[in-house]
Amino acid sequence: MLKGTREGVLKKIQPVSIHGQISLDVQFVDPDDPNGQVVVARLGPEAVAPRLEPGDRIRVEYVLGVATQVTKAG
Repeated sequence: MLKGTREGVLKKIQPVSIHGQISLDVQFVDPDDPNGQVVVARLGPEAVAPRLEPGDRIRVEYVLGVATQVTKAG
């Protein structure tokens, strides 16, 4: 996907420290298959909308197959 978006249902946001730099692993599933495979997008905290909760519908923006931003859908 060159540039696009994908919607999902948020399962979990897990902070990860890599060499002291905090990133967030955003775990979500396809809204049409809530028991399906969990997808993980790793982003910096500045790219993830605040106050997201498990169960929220989210929109993940991609450029060249890499997640660049997560916002609340709707």
